[in-house]
Amino acid sequence: MSTRVLVTGATGFTGSYVVPLLLSRDYQVRCLVRRTSNTDSLEGTAAELILGDLEDLASLTSAMRGVDALVNIASLGFGHAPNIVRSAVAAGVRRGIFVSTTAVNTTLNAASKSVRLAAEQTIRQSGLAYTILRPTMIYGSRRDRNICRLINHLNRWRIIPVFGDGQHLQQPAYVGDVASAVCQSLESDAAIGETYNISGGTAVTYNELIETVCRLMKRKVYKIHIPAMPVVVALRALERISLRLPISSEQIQRLNEDKAFDHQDATRDFGYAPMTLVQGLSQELEDLGLARGLDAETTRDVL
Repeated sequence: MSTRVLVTGATGFTGSYVVPLLLSRDYQVRCLVRRTSNTDSLEGTAAELILGDLEDLASLTSAMRGVDALVNIASLGFGHAPNIVRSAVAAGVRRGIFVSTTAVNTTLNAASKSVRLAAEQTIRQSGLAYTILRPTMIYGSRRDRNICRLINHLNRWRIIPVFGDGQHLQQPAYVGDVASAVCQSLESDAAIGETYNISGGTAVTYNELIETVCRLMKRKVYKIHIPAMPVVVALRALERISLRLPISSEQIQRLNEDKAFDHQDATRDFGYAPMTLVQGLSQELEDLGLARGLDAETTRDVL
């Protein structure tokens, strides 16, 4: 009998890659979805959909009954970890994969940092055979909230503002690689009780990220560097009056932190092997219809 898995966050960006991969590996997949969830990505698959909510302990426990493992892709940043863990233990779930984020390493006093760290501690104390995965910024389709926006800007405009010097490192992870890490860690006894960075195959500065996208798109875009702190101060003032903005002060501050993380432990314990940034960007541009004649020579020359 195949392993029965409950997936939370199945309709999200990362979840839409994890569920098909689990199904292709012969898992029996049950997905917890809210009544308001858009389940289009799950239609026509063999996944079982069950209504519930992470805030509703009873529905959560009911959804977990009869499953062997939990794959929690839903964000740990909203305080739901105690409910999730309590339900898993009550339902007799043995194994759990929990997707966190490398953002817990930020030096900023970010509101969600303490919530996520508390969630990870709850998981470690749960008694479950857990694995915690910490992806870097995830990208790979029009559903990603970061690089897709960057690509669209670079495709539309000839100038891009860079807040700060653009020299801080980024190491984004392709969504398909993150999905593979979920499945690989689920199948690895060595991963039980461990926490892993899930980073991309290439670390680059923000300047280099922009230049790489432009070269792959065969576009010439000019970077205009703007001192970060005056912008951060101005944005904070606007945020205090609840004005909706296209970018937050925290996002600008995060761009001026190094976000490169070693994933060698994940490679050692369950064979994590992320694609290079050029490979991932090429795939995303292909999916967005912006490849513009990408060829082996073009991708080889970039970076």
